Amino acid sequence: MSEQRENVTPTSDGDSQGSGDVRGMALHTRIFLGLVIGGMTGVVLNVWLGGEQPQLQWVVSHISEPVGQIFLRLLIMIVIPLVFASLSLGVAGLGDLRKLGRIGVKTFLYFILVTTLAVVIGLTLVNAINPGGRLPVDVKAKLLETYGGAATQGLARAEGVSFGIKTFVNIVPRNPLAAAVRMDMLAIIFFSLIFGIALTRIPSYRAAPMISFLEALGDAMVVIVDLAMKLAPYGVAALIFSVTARFGYDLLLSLGLYVITVLLGLAIHLLVSYPLLIRFFARLNPWRFFRRIQTVMITAFSTSSSAATLPTTMRVTEEKLGVPREISGFVLPLGATMNMNGTALFEGVTVLFIAQVFGVKLGLGAQLIVVIMSVLTAIGAAGVPGGSIPLLILVLQTVGVPGEGIAIILGVDRILDMCRTTLNVTGDVTAAAFVARSEGFLPVDKSVEIVPAAVDS
Repeated sequence: MSEQRENVTPTSDGDSQGSGDVRGMALHTRIFLGLVIGGMTGVVLNVWLGGEQPQLQWVVSHISEPVGQIFLRLLIMIVIPLVFASLSLGVAGLGDLRKLGRIGVKTFLYFILVTTLAVVIGLTLVNAINPGGRLPVDVKAKLLETYGGAATQGLARAEGVSFGIKTFVNIVPRNPLAAAVRMDMLAIIFFSLIFGIALTRIPSYRAAPMISFLEALGDAMVVIVDLAMKLAPYGVAALIFSVTARFGYDLLLSLGLYVITVLLGLAIHLLVSYPLLIRFFARLNPWRFFRRIQTVMITAFSTSSSAATLPTTMRVTEEKLGVPREISGFVLPLGATMNMNGTALFEGVTVLFIAQVFGVKLGLGAQLIVVIMSVLTAIGAAGVPGGSIPLLILVLQTVGVPGEGIAIILGVDRILDMCRTTLNVTGDVTAAAFVARSEGFLPVDKSVEIVPAAVDS
């Protein structure tokens, strides 16, 4: 492990100094400004010119989207090597397989508990508010017509998706390199875990060169993250501008109650469930916790990708919360693939909303199936923008709701995707903090902020 990550010193709740403070302003502040400026500019131009105006569409397709996608690809580019290095090192660092099993069980049970809680919150709200029963018929018809083509593509992708015993068989990759090319994260996680276990089973002098290589690989990925995050304010502004300039707020008005239901559920989970979990499970001050990880939350919101946010999540969790690398390297890559509680909440609300739109009555038994399917399919959802759509269609079809109904919500999915990804990633950090606390790794003094001692270059 490099000295840059080993040396920590207490400081205030402010952001760490260094690369995030190049222009006299903290990184999370610059990212937030990019978010606000990009969003407001997009909305103003959409209202002034109209979302279909050719010049505005040209700016979106030739300037803002390419800039945003370059930033997004820079982060996604390093996910596979980072997950492989982090998980393998995390397992090798734990050493004792009994300890690995104990931490694995804690992590998995925490994921299941928090995800199930999220779905229950969502279903309670959608039953109480009944947004689908209040959607005007003409609005429904217009949405189906506008987004019917995209829904057909989603249905085509969903035909290749199945969830059953074959899903668990496919976790074991025939070819790890092919799994990496396909971004099959469950398969990569399995191979990384097995590889890390293998390193603990061979003599230390034989394992040492590979461990050194993995440490160097992980450190190199961190450097790339630092470089990418210098572009974050501009990439974030471009991503948000593309969304708001194209769609404005007309869709939000049409689907207002549905959007409010989803956002209310996400807000309750973020502002009520998480603080309670942070206080009683991780025994940390929730306010300080959220202040320390605000860069992670803003990055997750702007990229709509747990995978793209993972490098930042790992760095901030280690440097700002004091979670050791063997814990963060094990829990966070798993969380980026398996701990999709925001996605599960969104799926539960959306299934019942579309059922209400089509007049399909889902009783208690059917809603229980929705809970189970939402939890299970959220585990298999890709950590990239829109990755949950094919699995959402699968849940719809399982309870007898027309899969074509997905067209109704596609217009606002990007905005909701940003919000649920923020919840997903925040949940990953709470899991890492809980596991670290349960293993006795977190600092005893809750007022201590952990940051690198030597970050300035």
